[in-house]
Amino acid sequence: MTVDVAVLPGYVAVIVLFLLPPGPDMAYMIAVGLEGGRRAAVRAILGIGTGMALYATAVVLGVGTLARDHPHLLDAVTLFGAGYLLWLGVTTVRRARDAPEPSAVTAGRWYTRGVLVTVTNPKIMLFFLAVLPGFVGEARNILAQFTMLSAVNISSEVVLYGGIGVIAGGLQSRFSHAPRGATALHYIAGSVFVVLAIVIAAETTVTIGR
Repeated sequence: MTVDVAVLPGYVAVIVLFLLPPGPDMAYMIAVGLEGGRRAAVRAILGIGTGMALYATAVVLGVGTLARDHPHLLDAVTLFGAGYLLWLGVTTVRRARDAPEPSAVTAGRWYTRGVLVTVTNPKIMLFFLAVLPGFVGEARNILAQFTMLSAVNISSEVVLYGGIGVIAGGLQSRFSHAPRGATALHYIAGSVFVVLAIVIAAETTVTIGR
């Protein structure tokens, strides 16, 4: 067989176990929903899906192995991502004073943010490198098998975290018309971005020091 779909139940179980515990991507989507609403969450998760697809392509093409052999390069990318999240947090808190409408951030920028947040998180590529080879099964075409598994992984995260972002966006739509409520939501979103930046930077610094 070209691809082996029999491995999918076990593979999906691994993905669910990986996605369900609260992590940076989940926290980011909650923050996006609180700041920009449902539409922002949808655009952001599509950006995240695009970033994941880029990493999956790199792994399928063998580029991921090269990057894994140079961990300091990955650390540099991760630290850049932490800096970007910190910048998002600071700008979001500044905007909280005026409690702007979701349209203050253009639609395309939500998507771009999602892409940047994902491509500066090399752990996604490391996940693909570590997990995909274990689910080749009886597949004759390894490239096709890896492509299928990557698509399942990306779709799962888009649906799960996108749903969480949309739910958070529902809260935003309820409170956005109340000045104090909108301000509070922006402060919360900005704080989440800042905390994520600090946690990611701290974890990377510890890794570099080892």
